[in-house]
Formats: sequence, structure tokens, C-alpha cells
Amino acid sequence: MEADPQPPLAAGLYLVATPIGNLGDITVRALDVLRRVDRIACEDTRQTQKLLNHFEIHTPTLSCHQHNEHHRAAELIQALQDGGRIALVSDAGMPGISDPGGWLAAAAIAAGVPVIPIPGANAAVSALVASGLTTGEFHFIGFLPEKAGARRTRLEALAAETRRAETARTLVFYEAPHRILETLGDLEAVWGIELRVVVARELTKIHEEFVRGTVAQVRLDLAARDRVRGEITLLVEARPASQAKGQAAEAKPEKIAERVARLQAEAGLDEKEALKRLAREMGQSKSDVYRELQRERARRR
Repeated sequence: MEADPQPPLAAGLYLVATPIGNLGDITVRALDVLRRVDRIACEDTRQTQKLLNHFEIHTPTLSCHQHNEHHRAAELIQALQDGGRIALVSDAGMPGISDPGGWLAAAAIAAGVPVIPIPGANAAVSALVASGLTTGEFHFIGFLPEKAGARRTRLEALAAETRRAETARTLVFYEAPHRILETLGDLEAVWGIELRVVVARELTKIHEEFVRGTVAQVRLDLAARDRVRGEITLLVEARPASQAKGQAAEAKPEKIAERVARLQAEAGLDEKEALKRLAREMGQSKSDVYRELQRERARRR
């Protein structure tokens, strides 16, 4: 007797998680959906095609990324309302988590279209469960602002919020390798040198690595390397003021003079070069930073 044919795939938008490094992490259900949908909307069709070729999937693809998601949505929503079956994938991980997809999913829901999640790999959760930090409560922030001044302001706001909380939590960030040392320096200035952090690098890949310790220890470890490579998930143990043992629970923002002195000591720079680097990190002009330094010195006299 012949086996019963597989029932048709239901119409709707399928949010399909794809591997973040190791192709073996894709699920059987994800492969089935990618084979059976009408089209696959991709953050980058070239990246997704590598995955499809590996698993011999021949479903047509089209682009749907941060620059065309709103424009593409009208076309996709119409196809879905007509009974279409469309999968949405990002380059790696779960669509909509620091990747395109959230806006399209919301638009589909507003149009009365079923939205079906197909779970799988996710860097934030993978790093969290292997970090050794608390998993009972965590706050996923995603990417911090690129400009140093805005980044410091965001971290200070998170620190203030944490100190008012009743329980400890883990903060989860994504960070670019070329900014990780600056971000660790900001964390140290805001929370203190005893802050516990974990840098999870190249998750699920050959060179997967977890660097655990105080923020000062981890920053020194990474600073000693010729170069920091790979995608990074940064985790921070954020404790309320009542539990902030050894941390600068009420630390004031580091003064310009203190930051200049730290750069001179750590990088061997003279004051002029230290000011130049600090201005670049803060996203301000060198003259503005110098004027603030002079004001600090005048107040001490």
C-alpha cells in the first residue's frame, strides 16, 4: 500500500529560525517548511541560498531586508491574503530579533494573516544558558548605540534602572568585535571593576569561546590579543543596589580627567592623543572634550 500523501502546508507567514553557525542546528521542521512554502523572503538571498543549496532546497527566494521591508510587505501581505505560504528568514537566527522581520510580522497580523513561528537557534539564549549568570530574569537589549556618548548614556540608564530593582538580572547585548573593548570600558566606568561579565564569541562555530570574569579581567584578556574576531554576545550580571557587593553601586560617571588618565596609563598616550581618542569614543569634538577637561580642573582649584 502507498503511504498517505503529506497534508498540504497551511497558508500563512512562517518565521523560520536558521543556524547561527553550525548547519546541524537547523530543525527538521524548519527544513520541511522551507521545502514546502511558495516563497522564502530573505534578509540576503545570497546568504540564504548557501543554506538552501546545502540541503538541496529549490524554493524560490526574494529579498526582504531593513531597507525594503516596508515596500516589500504590501506584495507579501497580498500573496498571504490570497492563500499563499511564505517563509521569512534572516541571515542567521530568529527573524525579528535584532534582524528584519518584526515589522512584516506585525503587518501580517494586522491584515488577519496567520503568523507561525518555527523555533531554532538564537545567539542571545544560547549564550545566556551557558554563561553561568542568572537565567531566572534577563533583559535582551540587542545592539547598543554606536556613538560613545549615546552608548554611555544608555548604560547609565540601565544601571540606574537595575539599582532600583528588587532582584538580579542578566543583561544581554549584541556587540561588534571592533567596539567590544570600548563597551567593556564603559561598563567598567558605570558599574565598577568588579562587575561580572561574559563575552560569548563565535557561538556554535569552530572557534566558539566564552570569556568569563570581572569586567576588568575580561577587558584585559581581550586587549592583550592582536585582534578580536567574530560575532559577540555580551552578558552582564546586573544586581540591585542591595546586592551590589563589591560593585560601584552608586558610582558617578567617570570624569574626563579620569578617562584621559586611564588612556594615558593603559595605551601609553600623551594627553593630546588621549583627548583625541576620547573625543572619538564620545562622538564629540576634541575642543569640546578639552573645554570640559579644563572646567573640571578649574573646579578642583
